[in-house]
Amino acid sequence: MTRPRIALIHATTIAIDPIKAVFASSWPQAEPINILEDSLSPDRANVADVTDALTDRIVALTKYACLAGCDAVLFTCSAFGRAIEQAATMVSIPVLKPNEAMFEAAIRKGGRTAMLYTFPPARAGMEAEFREEAHRLKAAAEIESVLVEGAIEAVRAGDVETHNRLVVAAAARLEGFDAITLAHFSTARALKPVQGVTDIPVLSSPDAAVAKLKHLLSERT
Repeated sequence: MTRPRIALIHATTIAIDPIKAVFASSWPQAEPINILEDSLSPDRANVADVTDALTDRIVALTKYACLAGCDAVLFTCSAFGRAIEQAATMVSIPVLKPNEAMFEAAIRKGGRTAMLYTFPPARAGMEAEFREEAHRLKAAAEIESVLVEGAIEAVRAGDVETHNRLVVAAAARLEGFDAITLAHFSTARALKPVQGVTDIPVLSSPDAAVAKLKHLLSERT
């Protein structure tokens, strides 16, 4: 396969820069294209769960990626897991949820994973995805979620320094875990500062997702 085209489907602009940076450093041979639908995130925040209407929109975006000639799809918003799973059954190319690769890597590191998250509507779905992945891997894994209050508001306002400081402070208080996961693509901005304050392995969604996509597409060639 020459220059694989990867659709990056975003529900918020704050997810774009972290995944762009990982593609540039880890997979420059790929051609990532950005599909932004930034009404998805506020609409998701206004409902208790992913609705049929939201699912239809996720499916439509996935089908559009196919029409654009993409070889794979990566969603970058962590609040639409079930909808993404449904969309994946309706197309013939790989479709990745934001955190599935990161969760797989975390589970393989040991039994207890801490998840630092900043967008409350995403928590329940991500915890369910983690447990499903642990069941698939036949691993006795546990996840403990820690809300980093104020972090997403800071990064939405362009204050990356405050975002990172809050995430780092939350990570520094963690003890007794086998891995720390940064729940959202937007949280990956804090990866290196977090790694500087803990000896626990720290994983981010963009890095794990790009590694998995490279592996998946190499198997298809």
